[in-house]
Amino acid sequence: MARTCIGLISDTHGLVRPQAIVALEGVDLILHAGDVCSDVALEELAQIAPVLAVSGNCDNDPHLPSYLVHVVDGVRILLHHSHLPIDESLHQPDVVITGHSHQPVIEQDGNVLRINPGSAGPRRFRLPVTVARLTIIDGKPEAELIELDGR
Repeated sequence: MARTCIGLISDTHGLVRPQAIVALEGVDLILHAGDVCSDVALEELAQIAPVLAVSGNCDNDPHLPSYLVHVVDGVRILLHHSHLPIDESLHQPDVVITGHSHQPVIEQDGNVLRINPGSAGPRRFRLPVTVARLTIIDGKPEAELIELDGR
């Protein structure tokens, strides 16, 4: 049985909470959906697993792409922050991971699993502080949200 676990994080805004580190321990890969706002944040996450990240509206790192497509165990994952228009259909994704809204969401949209891991950085309004895990088992993706202590 092929099994890959991917940690999903977004909108850290320079803050990698210790609770996020614990929640992502043991993953094979981390995808950051933008508004990283700190090289140190990516370095901290890279101590857990390899990290792929995209830029958000608060990022000014020219090395971060606006989107990326990554295939894991035959599953096409499209990662973008969602602050810029993108024709997702051009990439034929099985999973779309976005950030920006700070609102955690997992929903099946036809053949596409849509995930926003929410915000793992400073609390915004009354929204929860969250990360997510995407597990791919024998080519089938499933996701779960993990609420962090948001104080």
